[in-house]
Amino acid sequence: MIPLPQVSQVAQTIQLALAPVFLLAGIGAFLNVCVSRLARIIDRARDVEKLVLTTRGKEHDRMVAEIRVLDRRMSVVNAAIFLSVASACAVCLVVILLFAGNLFDAHLGTPIAVLFSLAMLLQAGAFATFIQEIRLASRTIHIRNEVLYHKAEAEEIDAAEKGVA
Repeated sequence: MIPLPQVSQVAQTIQLALAPVFLLAGIGAFLNVCVSRLARIIDRARDVEKLVLTTRGKEHDRMVAEIRVLDRRMSVVNAAIFLSVASACAVCLVVILLFAGNLFDAHLGTPIAVLFSLAMLLQAGAFATFIQEIRLASRTIHIRNEVLYHKAEAEEIDAAEKGVA
């Protein structure tokens, strides 16, 4: 028969598990950010898809280039989400092993340390991938010169002068 752990042992295990649980909350917040970015990318891709089918010339080429970047961004964000979820799973296993070690009086320090290190590596990979997505996004966000330097008032005045003359 398995000896039942004392309440103080369970309380100590809960205290040990508290840090990984807070880590899970942080990973959850990061996942929320990633999923929100993915949703915005998908929304923009749907809008651009419609424009690709209706535009011609340089505007069409610009839309095609943008849809390609959006497709790449979706892949990169999905990779960040995958790495974060894998990290969260490893953290969950750490918590499970903490309790299993306590309950069965097993020496699971090495697997716990390996899993926690794996979780940190996976999360670091998720952050690095997320930075890659941010860089992709910032490289493509620029306003065309014809929009930046468009002077509607000057054109209206020129048109009015030509109409009067």
